Amino acid sequence: MPRGQKLVLKDGTFQLVREYKVDGDRVSYYSLDTHEWEEMPSSLIDWDATKKEAAAEAKQDSTLANAIDSRDKQEHASVLAVDASIEPAPGIFLPNDNGMFAFDGKAIEAVKQADLKSSINKREMVEKVLVPIPIVPTRHTISIVGVRAKLRFTTGQPEFYMRTADSSQPEIDLVRAKVHNSERQVENVDELMGETYASRKPLALQEWQVAEDVYRYTIGKPLQPGEYVLVQTVPDDQYSIYLWDFAIDVAK
Repeated sequence: MPRGQKLVLKDGTFQLVREYKVDGDRVSYYSLDTHEWEEMPSSLIDWDATKKEAAAEAKQDSTLANAIDSRDKQEHASVLAVDASIEPAPGIFLPNDNGMFAFDGKAIEAVKQADLKSSINKREMVEKVLVPIPIVPTRHTISIVGVRAKLRFTTGQPEFYMRTADSSQPEIDLVRAKVHNSERQVENVDELMGETYASRKPLALQEWQVAEDVYRYTIGKPLQPGEYVLVQTVPDDQYSIYLWDFAIDVAK
């Protein structure tokens, strides 16, 4: 099932939500923009348009599943096997390789991992704990070398697909990079007394599992021109992340 869906409002805008509940004349929903539960009057929602959006997404999922099922039957494989080809558009198939792929509505392209750069700075602010010993946090600034991504789109809503190799569900965030000097800053990571704290401002990103070990990521709202990064955080003993960079250009 999809992790995100659209609540279409009567003014033509929409709220991207993970789930929602109707209680009388109020609607409670978990916003993928704020990552919090919010509430609004149900009278603001265009329920017919909301149902049409849900039906359109369900139809696309059904089309993908049918394409996978058809190819699997031809190859005598199980339904939704990881080696089945996925068809984002008629005649366009997702490669069987592991990794991240981008789809701009016309073609599929492999996305290479970005060159990560981490600089360490001692913060000027000194924090004190229960004992009168100053503790100075260490700040790592995670950046990407260069000010421009090689992969560039003129559409504000490209789609991404990730095929994993270890059957684990990836944790992916979409963030806008801040261009500074000769690099693109992604986030800050503070280390204090053995604990790690990362600061990032994720944008709305829908995640759909379309096959075993294959995940589709759609962008909730059209992105403004700029530099962006898909960030995967890997839970382990250390703070490990992987970055895939891309950019949105003004359509000519």
